Amino acid sequence: MENNQPKEQETQKENPETQLDSLESYETLTGTEESKIQSELRKAHEDLAEAKDKYLRLYSEFENFRRRTAKEKLELIQTAGEQIVKVILPVIDDFERAEKAFQGTESKEMEGFLLIYNKFKKILEQTGVKEMEAKGTNFDADLHEAITQLPTPDETQKGKVLEVVEKGYLLGDKVVRHAKVVVGA
Repeated sequence: MENNQPKEQETQKENPETQLDSLESYETLTGTEESKIQSELRKAHEDLAEAKDKYLRLYSEFENFRRRTAKEKLELIQTAGEQIVKVILPVIDDFERAEKAFQGTESKEMEGFLLIYNKFKKILEQTGVKEMEAKGTNFDADLHEAITQLPTPDETQKGKVLEVVEKGYLLGDKVVRHAKVVVGA
């Protein structure tokens, strides 16, 4: 390094005119040259701001895409779960009909049947499937499907669910199967 410094000093001594020219040109900038440099600086700031804006928009767009795909995956999983529940619900209906048919009999087969039925119901409850409580409530077209209307002498029973023909089920807050009901008229 020490060898390089004397060479640089020699070159500066040999070319004093070039050194003066660069100093003079720096000190003697005209107004147009100065404004040109300022406009270039302003343009560089604008380009930087534009690039920063593009980056932020792209980042925001990516975050929205990530959230949207996560939401779509969740909805897909829920929809698949809903389809499985729709297929399984008739089995629950068969269990309930069999329970009514064997009511009053006590045997080991009936005990085993009830264990399986209760376990099956518990699994459905753990997955978020809930049975709708319909009997005695006001008829709601979003939850119930009216099979028929029966005239009632009692005015308080009009528009209420008198009997449930087929139970309705919810998966979370979404109706998986509407309850088929008889409504008082």
